[in-house]
Amino acid sequence: MDTISAAIEALSEALARIPGLRYWAALLIAATAGLVARLVDRILTAVFRRVVRRTETQLDDLVLEHLHRPLTRSAVLIGFYLAVVLVGLPTRFEHLAINVIQSLALVTWVVALVPLSGRLVLWMSAHPDRFRAVQPASQPLFSITSHVVLLGVATYIGLALWNIDVAGWAASVGIAGIAVGFAARDTLANLFAGVSILADAPYRIGDYIVLADGSRLRGEVTHIGLRSTRILTRDEIEITIPNATIANSTVINESGGPAVSQRVRLSVGVAYGSDVERVRQVLMEVARSEPLIRSEPEPRVRFREFAESALRFELLGWIAQAEERGRALDALHTRAHEALAEAGIAIPFPQRVVRLDGAARPADR
Repeated sequence: MDTISAAIEALSEALARIPGLRYWAALLIAATAGLVARLVDRILTAVFRRVVRRTETQLDDLVLEHLHRPLTRSAVLIGFYLAVVLVGLPTRFEHLAINVIQSLALVTWVVALVPLSGRLVLWMSAHPDRFRAVQPASQPLFSITSHVVLLGVATYIGLALWNIDVAGWAASVGIAGIAVGFAARDTLANLFAGVSILADAPYRIGDYIVLADGSRLRGEVTHIGLRSTRILTRDEIEITIPNATIANSTVINESGGPAVSQRVRLSVGVAYGSDVERVRQVLMEVARSEPLIRSEPEPRVRFREFAESALRFELLGWIAQAEERGRALDALHTRAHEALAEAGIAIPFPQRVVRLDGAARPADR
């Protein structure tokens, strides 16, 4: 920039020796800037637009669409800036003209970048696999944030161009931000927790989750917002949970992992003296005959322990969806009870024998 300023100053001094010539030179530079702007417009329209149309992504189309106009206008403003410097106006008027040109350039780029940032965030939300933090639910937050940041920076630059002290404004904004932060700390906690949930993605819409915070709340995720998450329980009751509560608790995602299928367990106790292999066969037949139990992975039966009054077996089977768990366990319990009864295998229940030794003594009556 110093080299360019020195060159312009030297040219201005050289032209000042010939009366009126520098005005014609300034006019020529302004006209040349208009021609350059037309040339830039033609290049962006004829060359770059054809190139970006051949690409698969829409990102370059968005950038070209929004930056096409400010680039051409910037070429004109640069020409006007050079012309003003070259004419050699009085210092006061020269500074005023330069500030006006710089302000116009600032407004031109802000008007282009604000909608461009919103379109970019919208494009990112349409590709959640590549940008996990920018989900459709969080897209308005990121759009508003980008707009506020751009407008804040532009305001600061604009005030600095006109030599307006921004320290007082910055202090006022900081104090107001602290007050708002204290007044809305719970809302802000839920907001930041919602952003972290969307970025980390511990669960998605349609997943079955269980909150391991003592409530054992279980249901299907129907909505993930910036402030709260909604789940629909098996009782068809929708519950809204603040995101800060979810962020500070353990979440069991029954639909997570490499597959949506999950394993169910059926604990069965049979009487001592029962044929262990026969019990295995009966329980395997129960699992294979139940349509809700998948054949792959294959069901299995495990002999778990010698309990107090029974031999404990566990039937393990896989279901396709988490919402089938209740129906699958109901069907397995029913079929196992009927099959064990048909096979003559007893299902014991706890028994207690109370024995009275002799009659009560007279002193105890």
